[in-house]
Order: sequence, then structure tokens, then C-alpha cells
Amino acid sequence: MILDWYIVVYVFALVIGLQTIIHHHYHKIRRKTKGYWYSMVTLVSLAVMGTAGVFFGIEQGSFFMYLFRHIQVPLGATMFSLLAFFMASAAYRAFRARTLEATLLLVAAVIVMLGRVPLGYFLTKGLPEGFQIPAITEWILMNPNMAAKRGIMFGVALGMLSTALKVIVGIERGYLGGGK
Repeated sequence: MILDWYIVVYVFALVIGLQTIIHHHYHKIRRKTKGYWYSMVTLVSLAVMGTAGVFFGIEQGSFFMYLFRHIQVPLGATMFSLLAFFMASAAYRAFRARTLEATLLLVAAVIVMLGRVPLGYFLTKGLPEGFQIPAITEWILMNPNMAAKRGIMFGVALGMLSTALKVIVGIERGYLGGGK
């Protein structure tokens, strides 16, 4: 039953999202506000990808997959490489071990990073099975990290559900371009 409701909410969200993106960028183009060229690229890209998906299909070898592989994938790689750079610079600033909590976070981060590369295995291969870095990494990821991840996912799910209900009931109208 929850999956059926998920599909209904997803369809409403898709329709509202399409309407919002078209409305927002159309008005930016019409008013010729700063950066309206980006809005033109967005709407043309939406039309081309939508048309390619509907008329040519989305299976391997289709025009849609050609566009996806040669435009979307390199753009995603660029975004994630920039994200990795900013994460590394933020980690450098944040991981100064001044407090006990920062020191624990730094130690856990180093263990997890070493546990995800072959070097971690080679550094501790002489130790008993449970004391090797890959085993410690798995324990960190499956216990304290999983607990935090589940808490965050519950919060995100409740937030999505409440926002979707506010939109469906009509309390939230910000997506229409108006105020509250």
C-alpha cells in the first residue's frame, strides 16, 4: 500500500516539478533577466531529452542513451570532481584535532579511508582477522555510521512526506511562483 502511495506522490511531484521548471525559466527568458541564456539552455535540454526519451526509447544504443552518455555523464563527473575538491578542502579545515570529538572523527576518517584501499589490508595483514583495518572499517560503517544514516533517512522521509502532503492539500503554494 505504501508503494502505491509512493507512486501517486511521485507522479504529482513530477508534474509539479515539470510545471515549476518550465514556468520559472520561461519567465526568466521573457523578462531577459541576468543569466536568461542558461534558462534557454535548460528548456531546450529538457525538450530534447524528453523528446528523445519518448520517441526513440531509453534502451541501450538509443539516441537518448547517446545524449546521456556523452553529455550527462561527463557533466556529472565534473560536478563530483569539484565536490571532491571542496570536500577535501573542508576536511582539511575541519579535521584539526583540537578537541576529543574532532580527534575521534579524524581517526575514524583515516581508518575508513585506509580500509577502502588495498594499502589498508597490506598494513595490517599480519594482525588477527578482527583487528585488520578492512574489518574495523566495516564495523564503523555498519554500526555507528548506519545508525546516523538511518536517523537522517527517517528525517528526510518525514520531511518529504510532510512537504508532499502540504502541496497536495494546498497549504504550500511556493511552487506556483507566488509567496507563501
